[in-house]
Amino acid sequence: MGTTVIRGGLVITAADEANTDVLIEGGRVAALAAHDSEVARAWAGSADRVLDATGRYVIPGGVDAHTHMEMPFGGTFAADTFETGTRAAAWGGTTTIVDFAVQTVGESLRAGLDAWHAKAEGNCAIDYAFHMILSDVNPDTLKEMDGLVDEGVTSFKLFMAYPGVFYSDDGRILRAMQRAAGNGGLVMMHAENGIAIDVLVEQALAAGRTDPRHHGEVRHALLEAEATHRAIQLARVAGAPLYVVHVSATEAVAELAQARDLGLPVFGETCPQYLFLSADDLAAPDFEGAKYVCSTPLRPREHQAHLWRALRTDDLQVVSTDHCPFCFKGQKELGRGDFSKIPNGLPGVENRMDLLHQAVVDGRISRRRWIELACAAPARMFGLYPRKGTIAPGADADIVIYDPAAIQVMSAETHHMNVDYSAYEGRTVTGRVRTVLSRGEVVIDDRSYTGRAGHGRFVARETCRYPG
Repeated sequence: MGTTVIRGGLVITAADEANTDVLIEGGRVAALAAHDSEVARAWAGSADRVLDATGRYVIPGGVDAHTHMEMPFGGTFAADTFETGTRAAAWGGTTTIVDFAVQTVGESLRAGLDAWHAKAEGNCAIDYAFHMILSDVNPDTLKEMDGLVDEGVTSFKLFMAYPGVFYSDDGRILRAMQRAAGNGGLVMMHAENGIAIDVLVEQALAAGRTDPRHHGEVRHALLEAEATHRAIQLARVAGAPLYVVHVSATEAVAELAQARDLGLPVFGETCPQYLFLSADDLAAPDFEGAKYVCSTPLRPREHQAHLWRALRTDDLQVVSTDHCPFCFKGQKELGRGDFSKIPNGLPGVENRMDLLHQAVVDGRISRRRWIELACAAPARMFGLYPRKGTIAPGADADIVIYDPAAIQVMSAETHHMNVDYSAYEGRTVTGRVRTVLSRGEVVIDDRSYTGRAGHGRFVARETCRYPG
C-alpha cells in the first residue's frame, strides 16, 4: 500500500482543530506534524502519494451506527444492497456502518447473524459491523447473547413497536436487559407504544383516514415519550445502560434529559430527517407524502429546536441515518389507500455528513461537535473507538478531505443510493466530500469513485465506551 501524506488541510477531530499534515502507513495513521515543520516536509518528499488538502478540512470518516441494508419489511426489501449502500455511504463521507442483523421469530440469533454475514461479506466498499435485532426473547436466545458479545456483536435492538413482527413485551425486554447488564452488551430500544398505536391505526382506517399524513398522527409523540420513559425505568431495574434510537419528539427528549440529570447511563440518537424534515412533508399531496413515511414519524416543525438543543447539551449523543430506503414506485406505492402498508424508511446514508455540516454553516453546532456527533460519539458508543472516529496515531486511516465552501444541490439525479427519490430533493447545502480513504485506500478520489466491493471488512466491536 505504501505511504500517503495528506498535506495542507485543517485537521478537525472531536477534541481539536490543527493545521497539521497526516502520515499514513499500512492503512493506519502513523503520525501528525505541523504543516511547516521539517518533519512534514520530509514526509512529502518521500511519500508514495501526496494528497493536497489546502483550503479544506481533513476529518475522520463518518460512522453511521444505524443502517438497514437489504432489510425485509412489509413483503419487500430495502432497495440498497450492501454493495450499493456502502458505495453511497463512501460518496457521502461515511467509512463505517453498523447494520442490523435480524433474528426471525422461532430461529436462533446465530442463524440471523450468519444470514447477514452472507449478505455483506465480499460486497462492501467500506468497513461494517453488526447490531443484533432480538425478535424472540427466550432462554436459548438469552444465552446466545453472551456468545455474540464475545464475537464483537455487542449491541441488541428490541422493539416496543410492531406487534406480531418485532415487538417484545416488558417482561422480555427486562430479561434481555438483565442479560446485557451481565455480559456488557448495550440494549438499543425502538421506543413507541406499539399496542396503543395499533388501536389508533385501526380507528383511523375505519374512519377513512388513509393518506400518508395519518401515519404521523397515529404514532403520537406522547406514545414515543411513554415508551421512552418505560424503557428507562426497565433499564434502571435491570441495572443496564440504554440507547434509544431515532428520537423524534420533544417529549421523548425530555425523558432522556431527566434520566441523564439523574446520572443514569441513558443515551439517545436522532436522525437528519427529524432535524431537517417535518410533518409538512408527510402531508405532501398526490401520495408524495409516502416518501417520508418512517417510524418514529416526522414531527411538526416545532420539535426540531428541541432536538438541536439536545444535541448541543449532549442529551442526545449521536446522529445516525436509520437508512432504510424503499423506492417510491413499486414499494412505497404498496400503501396507496392504506398508510399502514407503506414500507417504513427513508434514504439518507449519503446525506448525513453534508446536512450536519450545513448545521455548522448555520451556526447550530460547532465544527468539533459535528465530528463528535457523526464520527467520534458513535464510535465510542459502539466499541469502535479509537480505531474509528478520530485521526490519531494508530487509528485506521479512515479519512475524508472535505471542501467546506462547495455548493451542492441534493437530488435523486446525482445521488448514489439505489432509490428513485431523494428525501432532500432540491435542497442546497454548503460543503462536500472531495476525497475519501478507507484504511488508507482511496475510495473516492477528487469526486471519482475508485473503491471496490470487497474492500470493506467486518469489524468486531468492543463493548460501549461512551462516558455516562
